[in-house]
Amino acid sequence: MSDNDFQSIFDSDEDGLLDTPEKAPKLTSADRLERSFLEIVEFYREHERPPRSDTREIAERKLGARLEGILASDDKSAGLKHLDEFGLLVEPEAPASLDDLLEGDDLGLLDDDSGLLDTSDLPQRKSPEASADAAQRVRAEDFEQFEPLFQQQHAELANGASKLVAFPGMQHIVEGAFFVLNGVMLFIADVGETEYKTTTVRVNRRERLRVIFENGTESSMYRQSLGIRMGEGHGQAVVPAEFESVLADDVATGYVYVLRSLSDDPLIQEVPDLHKIGFSRGPVEKRVAHAERQPTYLMAPVEVVASYRTYNLKTSALEHLLHRVFSDKRLRVSQVGKDGRVYEPSEWYSVPLRVIDQAIELITSGDIVDYEYDTEARELRLR
Repeated sequence: MSDNDFQSIFDSDEDGLLDTPEKAPKLTSADRLERSFLEIVEFYREHERPPRSDTREIAERKLGARLEGILASDDKSAGLKHLDEFGLLVEPEAPASLDDLLEGDDLGLLDDDSGLLDTSDLPQRKSPEASADAAQRVRAEDFEQFEPLFQQQHAELANGASKLVAFPGMQHIVEGAFFVLNGVMLFIADVGETEYKTTTVRVNRRERLRVIFENGTESSMYRQSLGIRMGEGHGQAVVPAEFESVLADDVATGYVYVLRSLSDDPLIQEVPDLHKIGFSRGPVEKRVAHAERQPTYLMAPVEVVASYRTYNLKTSALEHLLHRVFSDKRLRVSQVGKDGRVYEPSEWYSVPLRVIDQAIELITSGDIVDYEYDTEARELRLR
């Protein structure tokens, strides 16, 4: 075949099928750095926060470690400024206080898992002034509502129903939790709405607590502030004795409780094995303190016959499953509230306590899907 024949073939290749593909330009170290940083930018765009390096999510942990490496290098940070649309590389303003410092630690760089920041063994500087922590406390006007809860916790510690464990971490500071700090028991009565504090770098979130102390005082410190004080003061958490340890991933989610009505209404008294199954994020005794004023409790005092503390579990889902299992035995009654409105309490069931106990065990194990409640035999049986 002549050269002219070859040329005619190339000339007739209108679609460019015979064109030699161009080689992709070789990536430089600067190109790779930009690509890796853009992945971090995309993470922030999707989650509205920087990635963390201490999470169990492998992909996020990788991005968090990468961001820490970039922040540690002035050269890398300078070379990526043109891509930093969210201010991830901007040097933050100096914090005005310890609380501001802790609240702005989005990457968890100040977490002290090793104990290197524990200064409890160092000599304490004496000051004639009251401590900042004590100065923030005020007398709890409604302490009489909480005093029985402290008495109950001390009784359970004494009889072995509860025990003290080392402070397991910030995530355990939730409504209804008990802790001991510097020898004083405290109770998390309330966790406020999340507040968002905007800085020049990012938006930080924080929650203010209502902390009740057994000496009759209370404080409205932030969750981060209490966490650092618990760490510095060798704080302890009060947990049920059956839990050998409370791990970092074990989060108390609330209580499922069972109540018996103490109503003197003959129509209520004649219902056999009448129990209310409910859910509370805090201690049950506080939840039912004024039962006689509330239609949901049949406008009468109640007796707590059982409560189940749940960990790592969406307690409201457990409650919903119990209601579904026993739906055929739900009490159908109307109550008139103090406001004159008519209410229909929906969580009272004519079911023996032993069957409720069994149902909760089956839900926890995941086997409840194979069972149903036999209303005639008053037993749970396989479907």
